[in-house]
Amino acid sequence: MFDSVRTRLTLWYVGVLALVIIAFALLTHFLTIRVLNQDVNMRLEEMARNFAVALEAEQSDERESQIEDETIVETIDEFRFRDYQFVIYADDGRMIATTAAFQADDFKARDFSRSGPSQFRDLTIGKGSLQSSYRVYDVPLEVGQNHFRLFVGHSMHEQITFENRLTKIFLLTVPPALILAGFVGYFLARKSLAPVIEMSRQAQRISAKNLDERLNVKNERDELGQLATIFNALLARLEASFEQQRRFMADASHELRTPLAIVRGESEVALARADRPAEDYRASLAVAHDESKRLTKIVEDLFTLARADAGQMQARFAPIYLDELVGDCVRSIGVLAQKKQIDIDFSSDAEMPLNGDESLLRRLFLNLLDNAIKYNRSGGTVSVVCLKKTEHFLVEINDSGAGIPPAEQTHVFERFYRVDKARSRVEETETSGAGLGLSIALWIAEIHRGTIKLVSSDTSGSVFAVEFPRPNYTDEQK
Repeated sequence: MFDSVRTRLTLWYVGVLALVIIAFALLTHFLTIRVLNQDVNMRLEEMARNFAVALEAEQSDERESQIEDETIVETIDEFRFRDYQFVIYADDGRMIATTAAFQADDFKARDFSRSGPSQFRDLTIGKGSLQSSYRVYDVPLEVGQNHFRLFVGHSMHEQITFENRLTKIFLLTVPPALILAGFVGYFLARKSLAPVIEMSRQAQRISAKNLDERLNVKNERDELGQLATIFNALLARLEASFEQQRRFMADASHELRTPLAIVRGESEVALARADRPAEDYRASLAVAHDESKRLTKIVEDLFTLARADAGQMQARFAPIYLDELVGDCVRSIGVLAQKKQIDIDFSSDAEMPLNGDESLLRRLFLNLLDNAIKYNRSGGTVSVVCLKKTEHFLVEINDSGAGIPPAEQTHVFERFYRVDKARSRVEETETSGAGLGLSIALWIAEIHRGTIKLVSSDTSGSVFAVEFPRPNYTDEQK
C-alpha cells in the first residue's frame, strides 16, 4: 500500500495538516485560557481595591482610631456578589468576617503573615459533588494602624465549563476534519498524478519498433508538461540514434559485402581449374590481397567510430606544432599524389604550438588530403595553407577536383556517405572508399575543441577548413 505515491502523498498531507490543526487547537486553547485567567485576575484586583476603599470609608464614618470587627462585618455585608466571595483575617490569624461560601477551615493552613506579598491562588472548597473551584486573590490590607489579610475569591465554575466545552469542540471537530482532509487529499493526489499514470502507460507501449510515437503534452508550462516534453526529446534522440545505428549497420554490411564477394569470387576462380598457370593464381591473389587491405581499412575505421561513440577512445594530448604535423602529412601523401600527377603546395606563415593527440591529428589531415587527391583530376593541384589567426589556427586544403554538388554538400560528413556512389572505386588499395574518412576527421576535430567544414565547392574545386582554438600565451611559451 505504501508503494503508491498517491498513498504516501495523502499520508503526508494528512500528517502535516494534523500537526497544523493540533498545534492551532492547542495554541487557541492556551491563549483563550490565559486571556480568561488574566481577566479574572484583573477583576479580583479591582474588587480588592474597592473593598479597601469601602473599609476606609466606614472607618471615617465611625471616627474611631481603631476599626472594630463590626465595621468589617458591615463592609463585607455590602460586598455580596454571586460570583465573588470575601474573607478577612486579622494579623494574628483570627478570621474577622467571611461570606457564606468561605469557612475558616479553608484558610487555616495558610500563612497569614502581614508581610507576605500579594498573590493569586487556586482553591478548591467543599467535598464530593459540593466541591467548588475558586481563583483567590490573597493581598495584605493596611488601614490606618491596623493590618489585615484579605482574600477575594471568584468562582471558576463558568470558566471551567467553558474550557471543557472548548476541549470537547476540538475533540469532536478535529478527527472528522482530518478524515475529510484525507479523502480530499487522496482525490487531489489521484487527480494530480493521473497525467503521470497516463504517461507511464504511453511510455510502456513504446519500443524500438515505434520510437516515432510521443507522449501527449496537455500543458507545456506545468511540471508534468515539462517532464513529458523532456521525455519526448529523449525519445527523439533515441529514435535518431536507433536510425543512425540501423543505417550504420546497413551501410557497413553493404561496404563489407563487396570486398568479401570479390575475395570469394577470385578464390573460386582460382580453385575452379587445377591446371591454371601461375600468373592467373598470382593475379587472383593480388586482387584478394588488395580487397583484404581494403576490408581491413573499413574494419579499422568502423572500430574507431564504435569506440568513439562508446567513449572508449581516449586521446593522448601532448605539446605539438601543428604546422610541422601538417607538413609531414603532405610529404607522406606525396607518393599517392605522384601516381595521379598531382602537385601539392604547402605553406605556413608561423609556428603553431598546440596541445593535441599527434596520431589522431595526423589521421585527420591524411584523410582530408587523401580525399583531395582521390577525387582530383589527373594533373591537378592541391594547396595546403597553415595560418595563425588572432584566436585560432587555420588549415585550409584546396583541391582542383570536379567539386561537390550543392545538394550533397550538407551530407559529406555523414558516415558511409559518398557523393558519387556509382563512381568506380579508384585507388582502392590506398583508401577505404566507404565514406568514413570525413566522419572520423570530424570526430577528431571535435575532441580537440576544433571545427572542420566545407568552405566552398564548385567545378573549380573544393576547400576544406580546419580550425583549432589557440592556446593562451602561457601555454604557447611552454
